[in-house]
Amino acid sequence: MLNAFLRGRSLIALSLALILLFSVSATYANEEREADTPEAPLSLDSDVILPEGLWPSDDGREAVIPEEAPSMAVMPPPPLDPPPLKQLTLMLDWYLSPQHAALIVAEERGLFAAQGLDIELSTPADPSIAIKLLSAGEVDLALTRQPLLHLHAHEGAPIVRIATLIETPLNAIIVAGEAPPPAETEDALADLHYGFSTREGRDVLVERLVPRSVRQVDDFVAPESVHFDAADALRSSRVDALADGFFHTLPQQLASDGIVTHTVRYSELDIPRHDGLILLANSDAVSRRATTWSRVLLALEEASNWMIEHPNEAWSLLVTTHPVLDNPIHQAAWEDLLRRVTLSPAALDERRYAAFERYLRSVGVTTTELPVSRLAVNPHLLMER
Repeated sequence: MLNAFLRGRSLIALSLALILLFSVSATYANEEREADTPEAPLSLDSDVILPEGLWPSDDGREAVIPEEAPSMAVMPPPPLDPPPLKQLTLMLDWYLSPQHAALIVAEERGLFAAQGLDIELSTPADPSIAIKLLSAGEVDLALTRQPLLHLHAHEGAPIVRIATLIETPLNAIIVAGEAPPPAETEDALADLHYGFSTREGRDVLVERLVPRSVRQVDDFVAPESVHFDAADALRSSRVDALADGFFHTLPQQLASDGIVTHTVRYSELDIPRHDGLILLANSDAVSRRATTWSRVLLALEEASNWMIEHPNEAWSLLVTTHPVLDNPIHQAAWEDLLRRVTLSPAALDERRYAAFERYLRSVGVTTTELPVSRLAVNPHLLMER
């Protein structure tokens, strides 16, 4: 009986062990299958609402896409306005001519503007008023000839040379008729009836041309002013010679009328060489305005050198911008004028100005000699003081 009971318990224990072993095996097999099978994707069963405009709608209407804020400027900022040009007025010595070429070139080629300047050129109704207006402060600059500078400075006019545009005289003695032999030139000049157009012609040249002994004779005819109509005065034989004629134009004008003339240069009469065209400023303010005058001269220097290097282009520029200059007489004189242009307008030949002062005193035109510093300066050097 007992044996039967023990066998029954053994069978039960064996059965339980088999069941337990089978369960463990099944569990392990299930874990391996789960590891080999990929996870199913997650799903969201709720409705998704997108912001308006983020995705095209399905109702056929065009979605409104909001503008994006720019990350950088699309257009560059407007350029800064250039500083305004400094306005200056410059009065010519007489009507516009090729001797003023450096001024015209500097203006037309933008050389004044490059220096921050806007210079207005004006023509005087009477050549004698340019220095008067400069002395009164009515204009900033004026053109003249060196002899006139000396004469006005001795009278106390507040003027000073700041530049030379033409470094040799443009005037000469223009005499009607054929030239006498060189040895007889002085005697022939002494017997002539003279006309003059300028103050230096009256006060400087006539004094040299007509000896005191000739003036004391009973039939002596005093020199007369031809009022800037020299060609008509010679053409009509009202005068025998002009003391201060422009030798580039006057003989050619008369030759077209069949009138023969000859020219006597001042250097042949021992009159010191002097500047033919100079630029004046008011001496009362020359030091204070030295920077401005220096800029003017830089533009003129650039213009003068360009003309020398490009003579044909320079002539074309003159006659294109100022057609009144386009005539055979001016064109024939152009090459000779270029040879007289100063390449460094500011440069000052102090010896030349001192020599002319001594000459004026020696012939009795003046009684004293002014220092060169009263007559002429170099603005570039004034800036360094």
